[in-house]
Amino acid sequence: QVQLVESGGGLVQAGGSLRLSCTASGRTFRSYAMGWFRQAPGKEREFVAAVSWSGGNADYADSMKGRFTISRRYHENTVYLQMNSLKPEDTAVYYCAVKMGNDLTSRGYEYDYWGQGTQVTVSS
Repeated sequence: QVQLVESGGGLVQAGGSLRLSCTASGRTFRSYAMGWFRQAPGKEREFVAAVSWSGGNADYADSMKGRFTISRRYHENTVYLQMNSLKPEDTAVYYCAVKMGNDLTSRGYEYDYWGQGTQVTVSS
């Protein structure tokens, strides 16, 4: 019903920046929140950030606050994750996700659709 495609990952030096994009397509007859999660090798999936349908409300994991910015234009189907001051520990596969409805949540199981992920690698 909803398909998600992420892009923008790659290799970057510590302290550098990347901008991830995620575009949702398909039949969306109601509002939905969009979020980013990440998973490093051998680690469990971790919440990164989420933004409401309106783009006016956002939530971040504590370790990302001040470095990452999630953005979304009003009722658009593309979400961005601007990542600054990247650290080696940010290395992971980053996944875009959609949750039907406008409410935000950091709980992955509440999201309804997931993208395939994009690799972010931060070198020392």
